[in-house]
Amino acid sequence: MKKSILIIFALLLNINLNAQESITLSLEEAINYAIENSYSAINASRDIEAAKKKKWETTTIGLPQVSATIEYQNWIKQQVSLIPAEFFGGVEGEFAEVAFGTKQNMNATATLNQLIFDGSYLVGLQSAKVYLQISENAKEKTELGIREAVINAYGNVLLSEESILILEKNIATLEKNLKETKQIYLNGFTEEENVEQLQITLATVKSQLSKTQKLKSIAYKMLNITLGLDINKIILLSDTLNNLSKENIDLGLLSSELTLENHIDFKIAKNTEKSNELFVKLEQSKALPTLSSFVNFGYAGFGQNFDFLKKEQKWFDSSLLGVSLNIPIFSSLARSSRTQQAKIELEKARTNLTETEQKLLLQLESAKTEYNYSLEELETSKQNLALAERIEKKQEVKFFEGISTSFELTEAQRQLYTMQQNYLQAMLNVIANKAALDNALNISIN
Repeated sequence: MKKSILIIFALLLNINLNAQESITLSLEEAINYAIENSYSAINASRDIEAAKKKKWETTTIGLPQVSATIEYQNWIKQQVSLIPAEFFGGVEGEFAEVAFGTKQNMNATATLNQLIFDGSYLVGLQSAKVYLQISENAKEKTELGIREAVINAYGNVLLSEESILILEKNIATLEKNLKETKQIYLNGFTEEENVEQLQITLATVKSQLSKTQKLKSIAYKMLNITLGLDINKIILLSDTLNNLSKENIDLGLLSSELTLENHIDFKIAKNTEKSNELFVKLEQSKALPTLSSFVNFGYAGFGQNFDFLKKEQKWFDSSLLGVSLNIPIFSSLARSSRTQQAKIELEKARTNLTETEQKLLLQLESAKTEYNYSLEELETSKQNLALAERIEKKQEVKFFEGISTSFELTEAQRQLYTMQQNYLQAMLNVIANKAALDNALNISIN
């Protein structure tokens, strides 16, 4: 019994340890992982598979189609027909009641249908190819979006981690200052207000730390969702905010030009235009005749009783070959109306294509401006942080020497804390704006 309990306990412990296994990811590894495993990436791949199946489904319309039917009939009460009685030597003007056929019938038929010509089918084949291209473009668009989402989520986790380290360092400094100030107050060399002012600052920073720790937990869960992981999966980040900000400084991008034809948004708009062109052709093709053929083979059996499974049952075979030509002649201008509607949609698609071109150019200029500004802001915030650290240190020295007030020290501390957060945010902005610029330039993930 004890052995069984130990085995169960060991299994439960193993399950728990497996659940707590962590994975370590750099930003590049996180991006690659998400492109393979994120929920949107998986569904984008499924959309491509569905498009391939749809393409084959359209292709099969023009291939031979075979169907078979088996029909069994049992007249509970046979239908009676009236025929002139004189046919059987009866009185002229009277009718005889006759039941034709047998009480039970069985028919088995196989039919082969073949489409010979249909303009709509030819257009449908082209449309299926475009539909597949649209799905492939959508996957590429999804992957670019995933890359940017992972970069932002990864950066937010690093921001929260760095913020916690700084806040903890600030708290340690404040607690040391408060302890020293309390001792000075007890010795009668400073006012109680100075102690209270430091207590307020310390409480505020502790509150910020508590909030940031909670936000860190949310940031990790958001990153897990972006990667396609369980939100409780433990992940460790091998990159740092400082290193990533340095790696994402690329001044050459500011002079890069956009090749519109290669941009995924332009491709999508172009495919929309192509789709609408095919819709016009589809409506026009409906005015063309359609030609199809069929061949039919069948067997029929008759009897008063259900003897169809017996060897003695006699079966009668039949076959039929046919060709059908359908020629549209007049539709009260319905086809013309549908064609005109399709042409209007085509013109709208062309207008949207032009608009997309202009938006992409504007998006590029905007992304370059934001990226350039974030680089300048990074350098500025770095310099401001160094200045704020020196000012805070000077005010701290002055305060403990008694030539500065607690208010001046508090203001210097608040300025320092603001500059610290500004510097962290500036590093994150460089990373995020670089990702946005990469998307604006349609830089391939690979």
